[in-house]
Amino acid sequence: MTIAELRSALARFPSLPLLASPTPVEPLARLSARLGGGPRLFIKRDDAIPFGFGGNKVRKLALVAAQARAEHADTLITAGGVQSNHARATAAAAARLGMRAVLVANGTPPARKTANALLDELLGAEVVYVGSREERMPKIQELAAGLRAQGRRPFAIPIGASTPLGALAFALAVAELVDQMPAPDVIVHSTSSGGTQAGLVAGCRLLGLATRVIGVSADDSSSSLEAQVTAIVRGIGNLLHLDPAALAAGTAIEVDDRFVGGGYGVPSDQSREAIELTARSEAIFLDPTYTSKAMAALIAYVRQRQLEEGQTVVFWHTGGQVGLFA
Repeated sequence: MTIAELRSALARFPSLPLLASPTPVEPLARLSARLGGGPRLFIKRDDAIPFGFGGNKVRKLALVAAQARAEHADTLITAGGVQSNHARATAAAAARLGMRAVLVANGTPPARKTANALLDELLGAEVVYVGSREERMPKIQELAAGLRAQGRRPFAIPIGASTPLGALAFALAVAELVDQMPAPDVIVHSTSSGGTQAGLVAGCRLLGLATRVIGVSADDSSSSLEAQVTAIVRGIGNLLHLDPAALAAGTAIEVDDRFVGGGYGVPSDQSREAIELTARSEAIFLDPTYTSKAMAALIAYVRQRQLEEGQTVVFWHTGGQVGLFA
């Protein structure tokens, strides 16, 4: 499939104009020098998306929230942690569309709202707290049923907008990247709910690229995340009415879960170093939960010569830097 054919296939899905232009691709020459050389390092700056403080969730919501509007929804419901980037981006999309946002957050209500929790409040979102991750989906279903009983039209968005439709945004993002530079040898990014990685893998497979896509887990095991990504890629094929064989071969689904450290949202010595080194060498800010652990992995790969000199490696910055202010 060519880039033009991929774009044509995706053009039938409604999309909101939340991305004004392609996000920048920049060299990481100073970081590379600090690491002693090795592969050519670049960064894809989804942290620089202007809308709603940016991040990878904005790409997904451009499609998912457009579907909600097409179905005449008046309320977006989703879930995440108290400092969820996805919840904040969903609240921003709802505000832009004139909809209500209801967010289910697992955790304790903060005594003083900061970072994403503060932005949720500024955006007018209603936040409902539950005690655990396992309680989130049942609460979403309960709230949606209650809203329908009131005559409202809720639209529930899974964690991270990691549906086949949301992931399509990252298949399109692969086309965006190869318009900006030759296809890289490797893409490294943070993975959690699987949608971003599924879209990147699907985009590489559809375009016939030899690019490796390495997802660095922020929480779950590699086996669990690989299964999630596989299911979403299969769903992308169904959405595009493709023969299953068309998306079954090519770029492998690779998840590295060795950098989770103490758990989801718990900084490690490696992730703290990644935040400081990236800021001091490139003036680029990473977040404590996702991108710092992905960058910690990339730093380790370079230092351990797991990536070869002469290779081109793109670090896909998925945003989340608001988390620095939590």
